Parts: sequence; structure tokens; C-alpha cells
Amino acid sequence: MNASLNSDQDMTMKIFTHHEFDHHEQVVFCHDQNTGLKAIIAIHNTHRGPALGGCRMYPYASDEEALNDVLRLSKGMTYKSAIANLPLGGGKSVIIGDPHRDKTPELMRAMGKAVDQLGGRYIVAEDSGTCVADMLLMGELTPHVSGIAEKCDAEGNCRSGDPSPMTARGTFVGIQAAVAHRLGKSNLDGIRVAIQGVGNVGHHLAKQLHDAGAELFVSDINRTAVEQMVSELGATAVANEEIYDLDVDVFAPCALGAIINDLTIPRLRASIVAGAANNQLAEKRHGVALAEKGILYAPDYVINAGGVIDVCYERNHLAQDHIIKQVDAIADTLHEIFNRAEAQHKPTFELADRIAEERFAS
Repeated sequence: MNASLNSDQDMTMKIFTHHEFDHHEQVVFCHDQNTGLKAIIAIHNTHRGPALGGCRMYPYASDEEALNDVLRLSKGMTYKSAIANLPLGGGKSVIIGDPHRDKTPELMRAMGKAVDQLGGRYIVAEDSGTCVADMLLMGELTPHVSGIAEKCDAEGNCRSGDPSPMTARGTFVGIQAAVAHRLGKSNLDGIRVAIQGVGNVGHHLAKQLHDAGAELFVSDINRTAVEQMVSELGATAVANEEIYDLDVDVFAPCALGAIINDLTIPRLRASIVAGAANNQLAEKRHGVALAEKGILYAPDYVINAGGVIDVCYERNHLAQDHIIKQVDAIADTLHEIFNRAEAQHKPTFELADRIAEERFAS
């Protein structure tokens, strides 16, 4: 167990018995008194390569909540990179604080220093509550940062290092694969999709679904984001607590995790759960419950791997068209998982886990 800058001894003593601890290699507690930085970095597995994962900034209600999140998310990154066949391990970091109130350039630089002290075992990228500008500030203190390089295609169209468009693209092709498998439709024209969360990724996903002819229902704690989707795409606004109850074809979680649980599963009327949120299943048994209810589940770390594919290949300086090809291959991976799960009468998440674990085992 390592500590960077400062450590919380009471918290570290709880790591090995924590219910989300899964043989994590390293958990680092970071504190900088001058900037107010309070952060945790978790490295789950580095058998395939250095641990890459985003830095989330969120006003956690407690240190325990932040630890729970970073342990879950870092493990998910190991599975995500392995299932995408990337030369990366899994890691994640969280900063405890409100990104709208507590974020400062000095705090981001302090986080960059904390990342640098790990000597490249962990590579940081953006996540909820952080952005490309924050990564550039961290990059002043460490070279171990990704998601900052401008990317251009063969036609000269360029975008920033923000990986959210690729996360959305992978989720979009994943929804296409799920609709083809469960509903037998080769297109999304008229398909009803309920999107929970229209932040960066959900916004991009909604536009792609709209352009493909899908009918959209959207919810978000940010009413402005919802109103924008209504105005731009003709989406139907739905109250946050009502999104589970809609009679739709696809429920697309694109906000926080653990939203597939004992309370929500009985309410779901969708045939498919396929979205960009991490750790959608509150517990693995909820993946079994979805299968028993006849709902096709696209494992979250498979369908939302577009972002990590993007930042991985950015570090290898590969062309944009190659990155897009790799992201679009998410559909092929899902087709394989769906078909094998059906043939073996297994929940889809079990097949995905098995494939990933074979790839990152030591």
C-alpha cells in the first residue's frame, strides 16, 4: 500500500476487507494542504500494461463513498481494456469535491504531481467532472496523461482529445448490435430509446440515435441539458424517476452506476439495456435477473469502451480512421457475446467477464 503526499491511516486499514476490494495492486490516498486536494488513485491490474483510467471529480458524501467508487471503477477499467484487447491495465482516480465550486488550476496541478509519483504505473485521462483543460494542467507536472491530443481524420476534420465522442460512437454501434440481435432490425428507424443522462456522452449518443431515426426520451438532473435535447432533437423530456417505467425498446443508462438493481429491474419495460454508464449492475446477480426477465443486457464495459480505445491509440499516434475502425468493432464483440450467451444459456455479463479474465490473468 503506497501513499502519495499524505495518507489516511484509518481508511487504508479498511482496504483489504472492503467489499469492493478485488486484489487491487495499489491504492493511493492523496492530500495536498495548500490546494485542498483530496483524492484516491486505485490500480487494479497491470498484467497487460500500465493502468489507464479517467479522473472523476465528484462531491462524494463521504470518504467511504469515494473509496467504493474508485475501487469499482478501476476494476471495471481492467475488464474494459482486456475485452477491447488493449495493451493496458485498469486504474481510476477520484477527486473529492464539487467540480463547479472547488476546482482550481492549482488543485489540478497537485493531482498531476500525485499521478507522476506513481512513475507511469497509472495514466490519467478525463472523466465525469474533469475535462481536457484539466488534463493539460496535470500534464504540466506529469507525462502520464492521455486524452489531450487533437485528432484529425483524412479529410482534415479535427476534434479535441475529449474521448466522449468515441464513447458515444461505441455505445451507438453497440445499440445497433443489440437491436439486431433481440429485435431483428437492421436499422434504428422508429426504435424507442430512453436515455438516462445527457451529459457529454449522452448528448453525442442522442444525436447519433436521432440521425438514425430513433425516437428519444431523455432525463437528466440538469434541466438545461434536457431542454437542449428537446429543442435540438425533438426528444421527449421525462422526469428522472419515471425513466425506468417507459414502454421503450432500449433503456440506455448514461449517468452514474448501480442503477440496475432490486428496485429498478421490476419497473423496466425495455427489451434491451445498453448504455454508456459504468458499473450499471448494482450486483452481479442483477445481470442474472435481467436475463431471467428476458432483457438483453449489453455489458457496460464492452459497449462503453470507445473512450479508452481512443485514448490508448492516441498514445500510439495512430490515425483517426484506425481508431474509428477499432471503436466500431465493439459491435462485433457484442455480437459474439450475445450469440455465445444464447447458445450456452448464460447471462451476457458472465460471457464478457470470462473473455476479459482470460485476457488479463497473469
